[in-house]
Amino acid sequence: MELIYLDHNATTPLHPDVKQTIIDSLDVYGNASSLHPFGFEARTRVEAARKRVLNILNATEGQVIFTSSGSEANNLALKGLVCAGRQCRHTLCNAQNFHYITSQVEHPSVYQTFRCLKHLGADVTYVPVDRYGMVDPDDIRAAIQPNTVLVSVMMGNNEVGTIQPIREIGAITRQEEIAFHVDAVQAVGKLPISVDEMNIDLLSLSGHKLNAPKGIGALYARQAMTLCPLIHGGHQELNLRAGTENTLGIFALGKALEIALTDGQAEAAHSKHLRDTMFRKLSEKLDGIHLNGHPEQRLPGTLNISFDRIDGAAILEMLAMQGIAVSSGSACSSGEESPSHVLTAMGLPPEAARSAIRISFGLGNTDDDVEKAAGLIVQTVSKLRALSPIKG
Repeated sequence: MELIYLDHNATTPLHPDVKQTIIDSLDVYGNASSLHPFGFEARTRVEAARKRVLNILNATEGQVIFTSSGSEANNLALKGLVCAGRQCRHTLCNAQNFHYITSQVEHPSVYQTFRCLKHLGADVTYVPVDRYGMVDPDDIRAAIQPNTVLVSVMMGNNEVGTIQPIREIGAITRQEEIAFHVDAVQAVGKLPISVDEMNIDLLSLSGHKLNAPKGIGALYARQAMTLCPLIHGGHQELNLRAGTENTLGIFALGKALEIALTDGQAEAAHSKHLRDTMFRKLSEKLDGIHLNGHPEQRLPGTLNISFDRIDGAAILEMLAMQGIAVSSGSACSSGEESPSHVLTAMGLPPEAARSAIRISFGLGNTDDDVEKAAGLIVQTVSKLRALSPIKG
């Protein structure tokens, strides 16, 4: 059975050149903090990767903290700012008097972190989104209070792909002198980003979303930002993340970013072509199919669709048995039985949200993949509708 992987928003395969970088680096085992040639070699490569993070973000200044994931980077940005606001003299339990603004469609690592901070006393405003999953910058402006310390809005939604008006929100936060955090895990390498022009103060990214391995992420922080570490101990990562660096992961991330800098836009254009071709083919063969997310302002490889009269979980199961890998939304929420909080926030009724699947394209996907997968999806949906007691 031929396997076709269409779940790149969940994770991506290693780029061959990234894999080779890992293999070539296996003997670079020195501790990057050690003051001898073995350590110097590791440190040189770590700093080269750090520079590539700044390059892909078009950052003229700032610091880069390597983390274990995008989720950790998000937590460091949000919780680290609370602690820094207290000059490290208090714990997170003294988060009261801080006000945050975020959206109703954030990734669980942001959404749940704000729930934690709210439990510890912080005030959090969750601004709504429209039917496309888009935040209105005017809602951000209206939510600002005298004690607002941070706005956090993702760049590209992991479930429906909607691209948020980051530049407009950044203009508001800069005018109001409020820190602006952006979860760009799904966007780095796919969209052009300039943290300076967009007035972004903190930005999270993850290696395994751009063809590097799992276990490596990074947080960009503007030079003026003051944070406190989540992990205390040694002096690593600018005193913001104790523990010996994951040098292999960092080297691999650096290589993935180098590739994205040269090939990213071409890959994005190819993914968009595959995405649009898939939706066209499905729409030609099936009625009762609905696009979720913005029709234009959307990540190039993301296609989220709902089908009338069937359950999304049944589609996933039947497609998996036929070798087609797609998902129902966020891989971080795949164990939940309740409808997607993103689709619910967009106004979809529960039955429509439960019928949604996410198809996401990336490295290695071809027109032939689309042709074969589209045919199997049409067959699967038609079969399930024929078995369904709900008739349209």
